[in-house]
Amino acid sequence: MRTVQMRISTSLAACILSVVPSFTVGCNKTSAPSKEHVSPAKTSHPVAEASLNTIELTADAVTRLGLQTAVVEERSMIRTRPYGADIVLPTGAAVIVSAPLAGTISAVVKQTFPEPGQRVEAGKTLLNLLPLLSPERSVLTPAERIRFAEAKQALAQSRIDADGVVQQATVQVDAARIALERAERLLKDMAGTARAVDESTAQLQLAEKALLAAMARKKLVDGVKLDEEAGTLEPIAIPSPLSGIVRTIQVRPGVLIAAGAPLFEVMDETDLWVKVPVYVGDITELDLTQSARITLLDGRHSDADLFVKPAALPPTSIPLAAAVDVYFTLPNGSHAFQPGQKVAAHLTLKGDSKQVALPWSAVIHDVYGGQWVYEQKTDRTFVRQRVDVGWVDGEWAAVRRGIQPGTRVVTAGAAELAGTEFGFAK
Repeated sequence: MRTVQMRISTSLAACILSVVPSFTVGCNKTSAPSKEHVSPAKTSHPVAEASLNTIELTADAVTRLGLQTAVVEERSMIRTRPYGADIVLPTGAAVIVSAPLAGTISAVVKQTFPEPGQRVEAGKTLLNLLPLLSPERSVLTPAERIRFAEAKQALAQSRIDADGVVQQATVQVDAARIALERAERLLKDMAGTARAVDESTAQLQLAEKALLAAMARKKLVDGVKLDEEAGTLEPIAIPSPLSGIVRTIQVRPGVLIAAGAPLFEVMDETDLWVKVPVYVGDITELDLTQSARITLLDGRHSDADLFVKPAALPPTSIPLAAAVDVYFTLPNGSHAFQPGQKVAAHLTLKGDSKQVALPWSAVIHDVYGGQWVYEQKTDRTFVRQRVDVGWVDGEWAAVRRGIQPGTRVVTAGAAELAGTEFGFAK
């Protein structure tokens, strides 16, 4: 009997436990419903860079576009290293014109007075100098006759000095030309070096520029005319000694100036120098006999980059920075560069190394500066791939990452494929 009662109690407890969960769930129905998670942003057409569009052309389209391809390969590439550089004026490219005599400044008839930034030609008269007398008077007084005699003596001395400077510059030009001929003859006989020829050429160019400046000064002094018997003085024409830009102007019309006072400065920026400060620890790694590539400060290569040749100049250095200056000659006939401008100079390193390379013509750039190529999967199927170009050597570009050797890429017609992919081509 007791056993039966225990079984009944156990069954009753089991029934109660089976009812409790149901009751509990029924009570939770009165609680607030949970809120769904809302994303803070929504992308309508998400596209991963690893799954870019595949372009499939017809056989007629491939022929019409004239697509050409090449294989990515490993090849020996000339290595370069970028440095910050300054564009500076060469020695003798800026000339300060001074007054040969004391007098009054006046403008040239039917010509505006020169202003900074104005481009002038060599030999063009920029202003006039009326010695000693004001423009309103033409007869010398006794006191002015004394000053006239002093001016005449100073003019004679100036002519003697100018003639001596011209003779000295002529001798230097002759000596520099003889040194250049000797260096070229030694190089032809395999007994000299190309560097000696370059240095002799630079010295000859400097001597010729000095001779031109001396001759211009002599011509200016010889052009002074003093008419003592008539008691009058003719205005002295002050021409520009070289073609270039008026850099500064220190006088204005009607100003009375002393002899030797600076009048204006003219600079010629058709040929500039690129000064590259190089850390002394890098000198042994650089091949300074090779040309350097000049780019903007971002260091990106483009078709507008220039290759400049080394200039044989006296060495300069920056002791506090432990750097030495390396110079290159920059032709600037188009006036695209300005003195004082900052650029990046890519100097050639000694030796070469094996590098994954592809034709530079295969690389296209997007609006953000990203670099891409079109990989050929099949004869009519192409996929755009991102690459990272390290540097450019001639017609080949060294690739750091993004593509493997043996891959075939489009070298001609990549822009047309981009138009097909993005929908702006017909």
